[in-house]
Amino acid sequence: MRPGSGDPVLALLARGLELWLRQQCDSIEDLQIRLEGNTVQLLRGQLRSVRLQARGVVFQQLEIERVELCSDPLEVRMGALLRSQGLQLQHPFRIAGSVAFSAEGLSRSLARPQWSQLADALAEELLGLSPLAGLRFEGERLILRSLVMNDGQPLERGTVVDIEDGGLVLRAVPGPAEDLEPATEASEARLPRDPGICFERAEVGGGLLELYGTARVSA
Repeated sequence: MRPGSGDPVLALLARGLELWLRQQCDSIEDLQIRLEGNTVQLLRGQLRSVRLQARGVVFQQLEIERVELCSDPLEVRMGALLRSQGLQLQHPFRIAGSVAFSAEGLSRSLARPQWSQLADALAEELLGLSPLAGLRFEGERLILRSLVMNDGQPLERGTVVDIEDGGLVLRAVPGPAEDLEPATEASEARLPRDPGICFERAEVGGGLLELYGTARVSA
């Protein structure tokens, strides 16, 4: 954690922000915070920006490999912070940045009860049967895999991750591997969209799915 230029007030705020973030998440392995502003602004309840980098984040049972975010200006309640009541925000604020997922982390997450309904829906729409047995990355494609079929072979289908109207869409594509089920033009699945999150770009590569966009955080 790097609160800034050694200012004790900024250090206090950084600690409060760290505690608040850890309360919002199931777990965080590593967290680095950089505050941008000065004591005069902070004592007025204002902060120019917060930048954070985190690894090994689990949020609502969803495993996230890496998070890099930058906030808009914040308004904080300094009285509560000075009374050791943690960070309290005056108003909602916007953050921009990226989150990255590994295939292993996504497979574990989608197998958990909280996400199993979404996993089954993806399997039904893209593979024609459920449950979803797991996924992997192959180049720039996301490969979905079902459980073993009657002939003893699992069914796999390659997809690309697209962004449409700020939401995520998985579209099936034909792949070079012979064991991939041929895709039809209509094979796609739209993930439920959180109105507070707007995705702008999705990239698959280097063993990771990386999503870029903005989100609105409630006070």
